[in-house]
Amino acid sequence: MNNVDIVTAFIMGLAGAGHCLAMCGGIASAIGVQTRWSNIVLYNVGRMASYVLLGAIVGGAVALIAPDSPHTTKVLRWLAVLFLLALGLYFTGWWPILNKLEQAAKPLWNRVKGLAPAQTGGRLTVFLAGAVWGWLPCGLVYSALSYAAVSGDALQGGLLMAAFAIGTFPAMVGAGYFSQAMRSILQAQGFRLAIGVLLMIYALWTALTLIRPHF
Repeated sequence: MNNVDIVTAFIMGLAGAGHCLAMCGGIASAIGVQTRWSNIVLYNVGRMASYVLLGAIVGGAVALIAPDSPHTTKVLRWLAVLFLLALGLYFTGWWPILNKLEQAAKPLWNRVKGLAPAQTGGRLTVFLAGAVWGWLPCGLVYSALSYAAVSGDALQGGLLMAAFAIGTFPAMVGAGYFSQAMRSILQAQGFRLAIGVLLMIYALWTALTLIRPHF
């Protein structure tokens, strides 16, 4: 893993702002109306902590299945290339592969959305409520976890998901406060198209670095 991977994971979270507002904006907005600013932040810190834990789990699982070696590293990098291409196509709208998963998860989201205003207890309660939120079905999170998995290491998987979580933070914390104009920008197809193309360019660049030694 290098710094570019961390930045890429952050961009995934940032690019998913429109997705986050569509899928989780109702929950976040309800929290924003019903709770103090500190609780909003703490709730999201709990969500982000779950992402980091999940990243460490999937990265560690791959490390156990496929111990580190030059061959394993190359295979995992190729898997990362394929994943980034698929996610880039998803963000551009050219291949909406995650739509079915999102549609299946909507009934559960609607139930959780109704419970969101109740998460106004003490700090530990708020944090744990946010942590549970982080385990709910989400196509974007599953995609980020796939990228964390191909890191092939628990620590690296956790770091990648931490970067992803930080990318989602502004949209989720500000969901109850964003103006309509800001929401329109984050959910605009042009914004998602630009990020999708950027991810595909990085995927192709990574593929080129893997092929180059053979020429």
